[in-house]
Amino acid sequence: MQTEVLKELVFDINTLKTETQTIELKAAVQGCPTRLYDTLSSFSNQDEGGILIFGVDESDNYAIKGVYDAHDLQKKITEQCKQMEPSVRALFTVCDIDGKAVVSAEIPGVDISERPVFYKGVGRIKGSYVRVGESDEPMSEYEIYSYEAFRKRIRDDIRTVDNAKLNMIDEKRMSDYMSAVKNERKNLADHVTKSEILELMGITNNGLPTLAGLMTFSKYPQAYFPQLCITAVSLPGTEQGTVGNDGERFIDNKRITGAIPDMLEEAVEFVRKNSRTKTIIDDNGLRADKPEYPVTAVREAILNALVHRDYSVHTENVPIRIEMYRDRMEIVNSGGLYGQISVDALGKVRPETRNAALANMLELLKVTENRYSGIPTMLKEFANAGLPAPVFSAVHGEFKVVMKNGLFSERLPVSDSLVDFCSTPRTRDEIVAFIGKSKNYVMSDIVNPLVKSGKLKMTLPNKPKSSNQKFVKA
Repeated sequence: MQTEVLKELVFDINTLKTETQTIELKAAVQGCPTRLYDTLSSFSNQDEGGILIFGVDESDNYAIKGVYDAHDLQKKITEQCKQMEPSVRALFTVCDIDGKAVVSAEIPGVDISERPVFYKGVGRIKGSYVRVGESDEPMSEYEIYSYEAFRKRIRDDIRTVDNAKLNMIDEKRMSDYMSAVKNERKNLADHVTKSEILELMGITNNGLPTLAGLMTFSKYPQAYFPQLCITAVSLPGTEQGTVGNDGERFIDNKRITGAIPDMLEEAVEFVRKNSRTKTIIDDNGLRADKPEYPVTAVREAILNALVHRDYSVHTENVPIRIEMYRDRMEIVNSGGLYGQISVDALGKVRPETRNAALANMLELLKVTENRYSGIPTMLKEFANAGLPAPVFSAVHGEFKVVMKNGLFSERLPVSDSLVDFCSTPRTRDEIVAFIGKSKNYVMSDIVNPLVKSGKLKMTLPNKPKSSNQKFVKA
């Protein structure tokens, strides 16, 4: 960065008195900090990278104290960068502020195919970090595995289930599937046996059922994977732990099991049963019922969770969760975004498929289109219903869809709801989708005043118009 930009950034930090998702401060009056590895790892492992600033003392009210020796400091930082795997290439800037040298080291985010970046001195498991707000947190074993799985193209949906047999299957579903294969995969129509089709399509592997095969065709796959199910709850308040008028913690509570097609329909029915319905009278006096959530969008969200969740051994004990609050519904599944796609790009570009064999099976059964139309469909359905767009997030190995029912503004002021929503750093598009009004209005009338009042802060305060800008609760 240019020296003037660095000066502005330091002054902003001195005013706001905080580190951020992309800024880490280090006092270096007495020498170079000896352990930068955690931050070098966490910044490298996020798309936007980050900036280390040396010469600002957080412990002394963010005072600008300068560094002991700008030249030697850069040399020692570079030495630590070389201890990372892969090596980190820092871009340095030095500026003078009131006769004191301040040094910045810009750490670029690396391509997902090279993650996780870790400190070689302790290895990948102990040396990989992720940025959470203004702190560096150790990556979980699963987060590390997810990068490995993508890089090595590990296909967890077709891993075999050694103690399983394909004897308790839904015969009609299997018959429909075999007919669809022969009708729509013409090269498999003749001279290919049923057992060969099962192998070719990933339902079995060397005669053993695959996880995808069981989850699609078994009458009760939970006999082998008890937690590969859906837990669905309807709650009386807007947060966990709130009780109803009669002291009840749940309005409804259900564990949904069976094959994926069966779980899908039962989960949609649970949402329908626990949703409120508004009666609308049009100008002609005709009555129509408007559901709390568009059913088509709900189905797509649950289907996406079932098809695109992570099915590795790391997450097989974690069910999909449907949580219906009075103001929203949350659908959460294990497995963050797969491959080289960001939350902002969802519905706009064609993503890579984590569970290709499973998706193909469900496509042939007409359960899913497998054309990446799920998120566009959700957005369209909510827009047509006059509701705020669903909000998507991927944090700590989980993917979450939050669907607002339009009632949140009646319970909390919009500003308070937004501040709470920004407990996790949010982009402009995520905030606009959450509020459900025009971008200009949201930014000028809601977000900017919250920033000025100190309730929200920018992750890139020196670049207020950056496309990577996010807003987080102060």
